[in-house]
Amino acid sequence: MWRAPERTDEARALYEAAEADRAARPERYRLDADELEAAAISKQPAMDTTPWRPGLGVYVSSARDEGRLNALGIRNVAGTVIGRMRARVAIERVLRENPTITARKVDRPIFVVGGWRTGTTLLQRLLAALPGLRGAYPAELSAPWRFAGLDSASREALIDAGEAAHQMLHRINPAMAAIHPSGGRLEEECVLALGTDFRNWGFTSTLRSPSYSAWLANENLDGSYAFYADILRLLQLGDARRWILKAPAHTAALPSLTKAFPAATVVHLHRDVVETVASGASLFAVFRSTYSDAVDATDVGRYQLETTAMWFDRAMAARAHLPRGVVIDVAYTELAADPVAIAKSICRACDVDWLGASDEAAHRRLAELRSSHGVHRYTAQDFGLDPDEIKERFAKYRSAVGLP
Repeated sequence: MWRAPERTDEARALYEAAEADRAARPERYRLDADELEAAAISKQPAMDTTPWRPGLGVYVSSARDEGRLNALGIRNVAGTVIGRMRARVAIERVLRENPTITARKVDRPIFVVGGWRTGTTLLQRLLAALPGLRGAYPAELSAPWRFAGLDSASREALIDAGEAAHQMLHRINPAMAAIHPSGGRLEEECVLALGTDFRNWGFTSTLRSPSYSAWLANENLDGSYAFYADILRLLQLGDARRWILKAPAHTAALPSLTKAFPAATVVHLHRDVVETVASGASLFAVFRSTYSDAVDATDVGRYQLETTAMWFDRAMAARAHLPRGVVIDVAYTELAADPVAIAKSICRACDVDWLGASDEAAHRRLAELRSSHGVHRYTAQDFGLDPDEIKERFAKYRSAVGLP
C-alpha cells in the first residue's frame, strides 16, 4: 500500500512551525468564503462577484470539511482563494483599460490533452522549444496581468522571479520533483490560469474535495474558457509563434475548449489505462500529502478511477461532434520511443515549419527533460485498484483508440 513520502528535517520544521502558529492563532486558519472574499477585494471598488461566487462557496466548504488539511494546507487553500479572486480583478482591469486586447487573434493554438501521466508534459515542453511555437511559464499563467505592456527585459525578470515558489514547494515535498518536475523556466499547464471563477479541475489535484468535484462535473465551462482565451491574448507578444499548451483537465472540457478556440488543434495522448490511472493516483497522493497528513491511498485510487473514466467518456463523446482533423491521436508508447519523430509529425499536421534549427532545439530540450526526471514507482494495488476492473471500466475507450 502507498505511503506518504518521508519528510526531510527541514520540511518537518516548516510543518511544525505552521501547526504551532495555528494553535496560537486559530482565527487565522479559518476557511470561510465571506471572510476570504473580503480579504481579497475589500480595497476594491464595488464589483460584480457573480463569476466566482457559486464556485467559491463550494470550493471553500469542501476544502474545510473534506480536505483533511494540515496547517500548511489551510494556508495554501486560503492563498489560492484570495489569489484567484485578486487575479480576476486585476485581469478584468487590464482588459477594460486596454480594450484592443480582446480583439487580438489567437492563431491556431495547439492543445495537448489526455489523462494524467500520459506524456502531456513531455510533449508540450518538447514542442515549446521549437522556433515556431511557445508555451507559457508559471509566472505568466498565474499572474498574466503583470505582463501587460512589459518590455522584454522586464518580462524575463518577472518570469525568473517565479522560481522561488517552486523552490519552496520542493523544499516542503521533494518527492514532487520526481513525479512532475517544475520550475520558473519550465512551461506549465493551463490550469494555473484557470479558476478565477473557481471552476478548475486543477484544484482537485492537491486537495481531497469530493463535493467540489461533484459540483464541478455539472458546471458549464464555456465562460471559463472564454476568459482564458482573453488571458492568452493578453500574454501574446506580437511575434509569429503559435501557442503550444497543455492540461489533462482540458480532456473533460473539449466542447468548451474548442468553442473558445475554434481554430485549435487538439493532440490527444493515450496510454495503457492501468498505467494512466495508477500513475495518476500516485501523482495525486503525493500532491495531497503536501497539504494533508491523512491521505487515504484507497480513497485517492477510487477518485482517480472514477474521475478519469468520466473525463474519457466526455472526451470521446465530444470528439464525435468535432470536424475531421481537429484531433490528432498519439500513443504514449510511440511518444516514449521517439519523441522527436512525434514532434515532427505534429508540426507537419499543424502546418508548423520544421526549420534548420528545429532538430537541434528538439534534441537539446529532450536531453534537458530526461535529465530532470527522478524515479517514479507505483502499482495499481498500492491504491486499492484491480487492474482487471480498470480495463473493464475503460473497455469502450480502449476499443475506440486501439489500446490493449
